[in-house]
Amino acid sequence: MFFLPFISFSLLFFFFICTLRFESVRFLQFQLWPTFKTEFISAFPAMRSFVTARGPAMKALLGSSRAYSSFFASVPMGEPDSILGLSLECQRDPHPEKVNLGVGVYRDDANRPYVLESVRKASIGDDMEYAPINGVPSFVSAAQRLCFGEDCSAVRDGRIASCQAVGGTGALRIGGELLNRFMNNCTTIYGPNPGYANHAGIFKKAGMTLPTYTYYNPLTKSLNLPGMLKSLEEIPERSVVLLHACAHNPTGVDPSQSEWLQVSEVIKRRNLLPFVDMAYQGFATGDLDRDAFLPRHLVKTVPNVIVAQSFSKNFGLYGLRCGALHVVVDNPVEAERVLSQLALIIRAMYSNAPLTGARIVSSILASPELTVQWKGELKGMSDRLQGVRQRLVKELQNCGSIRDWSHIERQIGMMSYTGLTKEQVETLKRMHHVYMTLNGRAAISGLNSTNVAYVAKAFHDVSK
Repeated sequence: MFFLPFISFSLLFFFFICTLRFESVRFLQFQLWPTFKTEFISAFPAMRSFVTARGPAMKALLGSSRAYSSFFASVPMGEPDSILGLSLECQRDPHPEKVNLGVGVYRDDANRPYVLESVRKASIGDDMEYAPINGVPSFVSAAQRLCFGEDCSAVRDGRIASCQAVGGTGALRIGGELLNRFMNNCTTIYGPNPGYANHAGIFKKAGMTLPTYTYYNPLTKSLNLPGMLKSLEEIPERSVVLLHACAHNPTGVDPSQSEWLQVSEVIKRRNLLPFVDMAYQGFATGDLDRDAFLPRHLVKTVPNVIVAQSFSKNFGLYGLRCGALHVVVDNPVEAERVLSQLALIIRAMYSNAPLTGARIVSSILASPELTVQWKGELKGMSDRLQGVRQRLVKELQNCGSIRDWSHIERQIGMMSYTGLTKEQVETLKRMHHVYMTLNGRAAISGLNSTNVAYVAKAFHDVSK
């Protein structure tokens, strides 16, 4: 047995020499080693028992040193999401007074996630079967009526191809895929400047770019209607135009109904296709019908409209990913054809949308009692956000700020374009632990009676 250390050393030295001799360690492992093991070592019983016992470990050792590259070694680190990544950063911050004004998720005045009582009461059914490819039929029908109104002739005539989607994001993506495939290889959609941060990424994955049209005037912190109309006059005819139905994200600045009429006139005259993103119906003003003015007017004015509809905000179903896509066409036959293509897109993308959120929405909208309760809760959420805006402006004045912050009160919905610069936002995070996107957008939903004075002082400190 005293030969075993010597034999072990000899074997290691032998393999070291072989590693130097052969350019490919793979050759050593898969060709030389088996031959050495079976033909040479078999002549020595003691060595045979040693190799049999130690062989797997030695082979693993050799395998770990062979020339090998992971299939994923060249994958670069992705950029963190500008909104969701900010929340992760805030979660890691141990500061007791940190405030997250990044993600547009409603919180109550105690900064707790808010589940609507009407949602708690809604039925989710007794089974968890697959939904049809185009969605839960009762949900799709209810979504149509909520979007376009109970008396919409296009709904009555069967001229709308509608499907359930994985949230508003999924609806936008499906709509982009449809345009890219069937609208003469449409590769461009024009969006407002500024616009929702994720729009460009969503449409890029559908093979489209997102050049912008004028929307906001940073000097007056209000809508630039002349610039918007001029931009729409200059883009090519038969282009697709992305519009925010209400509670524009990120600015919180919406056209009035009379201003939407002017925009719609240009869209009709220049034969543009409006693609409406409606993520905040009922959340902007607390009035579902008022917030749906744009799609309801367009469906009466222009031949074709696309609407991406989200139920994340107005039903509080953020994690259930509940949305719908509506494509208004000329006749029921055309609607059937479009719906068949939407089904093919969905089937290849995610097959079926989630069941639970759709059942909650359809259950509430099918019940007069729950519908009344839901509308009341929605109005309460909208009113609280508007009250927080007013409180923030008042606290800024109490801090001695001489800046005009009145635009925050005039804006509506969940977002506010504060007017703070990138440098000021970075200072807010570094010095005061207040987290916002770098363009100065603040999610008003993150403010409450406990932290609004602290945030006002922080705003004043970085802007005075």
